[in-house]
Amino acid sequence: MDKEIDAFISYLHSVKKTSENTLTSYKRDLMKLKKYIEEKGITETGNISQEDLKSFIEMLTDNGFKAATISRNIASIKAFYHFLYAEKMIPEDYSAVLHAPKIQKKLPDIMTVEETVSLLEQPSGTTPKEMRDKAMLELIYATGIRVSELVALKVSDTNLQMDFIICRDGGRERMIPFGTQARNALMHYLKIAREVLLQTGESDILFLNCSGKPMSRQGFWKLVKIYGKKAGILTEITPHTLRHSFAVHMIQNGADIRSVQEMMGHSDISTTQIYSVLSQNNLRDVYTKAHPRS
Repeated sequence: MDKEIDAFISYLHSVKKTSENTLTSYKRDLMKLKKYIEEKGITETGNISQEDLKSFIEMLTDNGFKAATISRNIASIKAFYHFLYAEKMIPEDYSAVLHAPKIQKKLPDIMTVEETVSLLEQPSGTTPKEMRDKAMLELIYATGIRVSELVALKVSDTNLQMDFIICRDGGRERMIPFGTQARNALMHYLKIAREVLLQTGESDILFLNCSGKPMSRQGFWKLVKIYGKKAGILTEITPHTLRHSFAVHMIQNGADIRSVQEMMGHSDISTTQIYSVLSQNNLRDVYTKAHPRS
């Protein structure tokens, strides 16, 4: 299957301009299928039957994978088989027999404005590390970008005169504004801290770790958890919590949903509309607690 998988990934990258995160997800899912199929003694893609595909999904279910994970695996297989069939590599699209399980939609967790402010205030020192952490936290909340987009930012992607960043996702590019707090944190980081972290190396990556290498997604996740505990936030928070909170707080303060969609890079507005629901739920809670006749 290696040849077919490589051809599929190459097609997604060069023709569909799929983002690196999505490419990684597709390849991971398909390599999982490849391993399962090879353990059954099948080495050729054309020899995989409908029953083989169904038994793979049953295996995922039996091993306790969540419905969302199984649905993503099915989507990867279907996209792969659609490509193979379109390229006439297989006589029939056997993935048509696969059906995604129903997923119970869970509203994303968000922080209150007070919790968010408390989190952002935690890295308050003057060490290069804390100045970097402050800039990263302020920027991700100011723009609502994904953590993968945050750590991929280059110095040349920032414009401190006009207060915006350029964010790239696959072949797409979007310009996102940010406010005074994020600008001040970025200015301090760039003027003082980044050169210290860079040491004697060279890199255009905006955020660096203490070894002068690009900051990783996992490294930033750990920082968010550490500062969340320091802020006394009892619920589990992740970089995605900041992204979700950005969207809800923007809508609560009058931002139109189309603008939020554009800033967050959602291709489908229905993805963004969930934040309107969260905003309304939050307003209902405020009303219920505050109004004497609620």
